Amino acid sequence: MRAVLHRDRVKVRIVRSDRKGRPEGRVVEIVERSMQPIIGRLLLEGGVWLVAPEDKRYGQDVLIPKGATSVAKAGQVVVVELVEPPALFGQPVGRIKEVLGEVDDPGMEIEIAVRKYSVPHEFSEACIALARTLPDKVGPQDKVGRIDLTDIPLVTIDGEDARDFDDAVYCEPASKGRGKSAVQGWRLLVAIADVSHYVETGSAIDVDAYDRATSVYFPRRVIPMLPEKLSNGLCSLNPEVERLCMVCDMFVTSDGEVDAYQFYPAVMWSHARFTYTEVAAILGNTRGPEAEKRKDRVDDLLNLHGVFQSLTKSRQKRGAVDFETTETQIVCDENGRIEKIIPRTRNVAHRLIEEAMLAANVCSADYIAQSKHQGLFRVHEGPTPEKVETLRSYLKATGVGMSIGDSPSPGDFQSIANATKDRPDAQQIHSMLLRSMQQAIYTPVNEGHFGLAFDAYTHFTSPIRRYPDLLVHRVIKAVLAKTKYQLPTLPLPGEAHAKLARRLEKGLAAKVGQPGIKPKKISADGLAWQAAGLHCSANERRADEASRDVEAWLKCKYMREHLGEEYSGVVTSATSFGVFVTLDAMYVEGLVHITELGGEYFRFDEARQELRGERTGTRYAIGTRVRIQVSRVDLDGRRIDFRLVQDADGLIGRAMDEKGVVRNPKSRPEMGEQRDEKSNSRRVFPQAEPRNSSAGKKTKAARSVDKPVSMPKKAAKKRR
Repeated sequence: MRAVLHRDRVKVRIVRSDRKGRPEGRVVEIVERSMQPIIGRLLLEGGVWLVAPEDKRYGQDVLIPKGATSVAKAGQVVVVELVEPPALFGQPVGRIKEVLGEVDDPGMEIEIAVRKYSVPHEFSEACIALARTLPDKVGPQDKVGRIDLTDIPLVTIDGEDARDFDDAVYCEPASKGRGKSAVQGWRLLVAIADVSHYVETGSAIDVDAYDRATSVYFPRRVIPMLPEKLSNGLCSLNPEVERLCMVCDMFVTSDGEVDAYQFYPAVMWSHARFTYTEVAAILGNTRGPEAEKRKDRVDDLLNLHGVFQSLTKSRQKRGAVDFETTETQIVCDENGRIEKIIPRTRNVAHRLIEEAMLAANVCSADYIAQSKHQGLFRVHEGPTPEKVETLRSYLKATGVGMSIGDSPSPGDFQSIANATKDRPDAQQIHSMLLRSMQQAIYTPVNEGHFGLAFDAYTHFTSPIRRYPDLLVHRVIKAVLAKTKYQLPTLPLPGEAHAKLARRLEKGLAAKVGQPGIKPKKISADGLAWQAAGLHCSANERRADEASRDVEAWLKCKYMREHLGEEYSGVVTSATSFGVFVTLDAMYVEGLVHITELGGEYFRFDEARQELRGERTGTRYAIGTRVRIQVSRVDLDGRRIDFRLVQDADGLIGRAMDEKGVVRNPKSRPEMGEQRDEKSNSRRVFPQAEPRNSSAGKKTKAARSVDKPVSMPKKAAKKRR
């Protein structure tokens, strides 16, 4: 491994298997060297210039010749371009390509993340030049062939800090049919910014948008998919200006079923810009001060709430998975330092808009599927057989009186969640239910959405920030015009095309799963759509990883100021090497290493997802409440370490007993004793010594974590 770096493509020979059956290999050939620049901190050690990579996966420092340091100074964060790869007996050599600044400069964490994850953060000159030629407002020629909806009171509902508005909604009571057979319901309009009108396939703006595939959201900064003139201007449904849009016009029955729908291009006028907080306040009190300010729109909001209640009935009937999770928001000051971390509360307005968008997305997927046109679906497959078996074992081990079959439905998951919501370990059970599911992807092969319990689902409602939505708009327009949308030719050589085709066909063959049945050969058009789905899915993951990396950096900087302080928290994950604890007050996660759990040997129970002490039976599982002290912060490694706080009796933390009840220190057996439940007798263990924090080496208590304490011979004879 000394001759290779992270991201190098290599050929490996499997040479043996370890004791757990995992294959071990040897690098026999370096197929391709990564051209990815390395970000790190410039150091001067013994007269030698080095760059220590910020990404610890590189594993080796990069030597910088004296003439290749540019204007960088020791301690600064720099971007390095490799000029010599590593060898078996030599370190990699590079030159400084860019100086980002000091490590504590405001926004440095974002500058590092966009380069670390190769996030495109600068538009091409051709893209910027083309954006300048776009008009500032909707012209008469843009309205040709569009339905005029400027008299319909469409409104936008977004967060307080939103800058681009890509969806507007309107609802009114409606009926279908006449007389006694008339079906009562709602007419729901979801208007989405018509980005495809301004971004033509293959244009400079389209090339940059495809390269990014999604907007990336950081605290205090957004790297948009489209130039600002489009994202915050022409394509943003700002209040009281004309905007072009694509409309999904639906009839929703009182039971929440979309009975009919149609798509059409239109021109609209947003009659108001609402925030989630404002709408929730109005719906909560229609005679309050917020409602008084917006009295002209109160009835419209009540209609939206009515269709939301109907759509919620349909969700419950389908058995869609609906777990309540806590999302956090980082609040920073002007210098980019964290002031506080607060939970994002989802109110009725959030859920209202979510249900309206889901309805439009389902109609989009159905429209594309019925037209037999190629397009990208948002697919969420059910859990794999391995994950089903793991979850089944876990539910049995924790005493949940319900289980799942080999092919579980979303309703099975929701039923378990509903049945266990009042248990003390409900958070642990719901976390395991979520972990057993797969990640959603973009693909032209429609296989439904497991979590939402839809037969077909796609993304239509955010073309400003997601490229798949833009492709869906183009396909819908092509179907309306009775033409076919053609993806641009992939910029790949023939060999790469062949590799991609083999990879996709292999994946389809694995899904067929029956010998003798071969998957259909993928056409050039199908291959292009498959590649677009892979690209968009991968870049979505990249954006998520970059955002999480920045949040982890900010949280580490924040916790450096709280070293030594004590907080209460809850265990959110258990592993063989310790437990991860999330603090109640700050929503920051840190690791309590297994060596900090006390003076006994802990075993990891994979079925129960918990650590259990062999002597006291103390359990640390998801949902266990503990009190910790912040002991260490590693900014480069994005890692925060906690230690459990000792109480007055010298016992570490407060953990649940075997019945899931939080232990009271005064009612616990003395350290060194364990009560045998069957015989009601005590098993005597050697007294564990308290950890001496001032000592430079481990005490007996610390060593006992690494190795079980053996009983002295005399004590053993006496016991026999």
